Amino acid sequence: MTIASPAPPASNPASWLNNQPYLLLSLSSLFWAGNIVLARHVGAHVPPLTVTTIRWFGVFLILLPFAWPHLKRDWPALRKSLRLMLFLSLVGFAFNNAISYWAMQYTEALNALLIQSAGPLFVALWSLVLFGVRLTGAQLAGIAISLAGVLIIILRGDLAALTGISFNRGDIMFALSLVAFGIYSAFIPRRPKVHQLSFLSFTTCCGAMMLLPAAVWEAWSGNVLQFDTLTLSTLAYILIFPSTLAYLFFNRGVALIGPNRAAPFFHLVPVFGSAMAILLLGEKLQPFHLIGYALVLAGVVIASRPGSAVK
Repeated sequence: MTIASPAPPASNPASWLNNQPYLLLSLSSLFWAGNIVLARHVGAHVPPLTVTTIRWFGVFLILLPFAWPHLKRDWPALRKSLRLMLFLSLVGFAFNNAISYWAMQYTEALNALLIQSAGPLFVALWSLVLFGVRLTGAQLAGIAISLAGVLIIILRGDLAALTGISFNRGDIMFALSLVAFGIYSAFIPRRPKVHQLSFLSFTTCCGAMMLLPAAVWEAWSGNVLQFDTLTLSTLAYILIFPSTLAYLFFNRGVALIGPNRAAPFFHLVPVFGSAMAILLLGEKLQPFHLIGYALVLAGVVIASRPGSAVK
């Protein structure tokens, strides 16, 4: 009698996702696009410094039960790289997010999406300046092609609309947040070799602690958080999607393929943002959307394929 071989164990979906850098980075862009749209919608309703502080404390508390065993094991490595970890907490979590939420009180979503499209250039610049990592020809071409697609989408196919865009202090603040996130992205491959949950729980906790004095000042100044339905639903989205999941996915994606190959995925943010406007706000799909989407996706594929890496 033949004994059947045991069936192979079912694949773990989480393990599979953890090794899909392109999907991880695409999902990060999707969640961040929703964050920009939402931040503009609630910009005058929620105090930005308080919300950012709650955001990172909340993420830390969500992750802590899962991260605790890894934190205990990885603590020697984290302590050895304490200065770098504190720096990443500052530029990637405290400063970057606080100033971007603050900026959305003064700028339009169109301007923010246009500035966001420059994200890959900031990543490439800091990777070059700090570590001598150069863009390859394929990466440069991919960024240029996807940037053209972003401009077509944002400007609705009318390049003359560039002359009608004016920039204010909110635009400058949003650009500064991208400068900070570019530095964070360039440093990610050089972070200590610790578990993702150890890294993210440590940096979110430190980022929240850095922001706490600013949140106290904001409340003392009279800009107090109102716990109504809009605020609570905003916090729920922020805590789960652009914070916990997006950063886990982004950090893993960069660790798998490097910052320069990951950078063009920033261009998916305005693509997803415009798609949300079509699906959620009833805007009509136009030919320029399709042309822009095609260029962005072509640029991302060209710049992020394995052969585009610096040898």
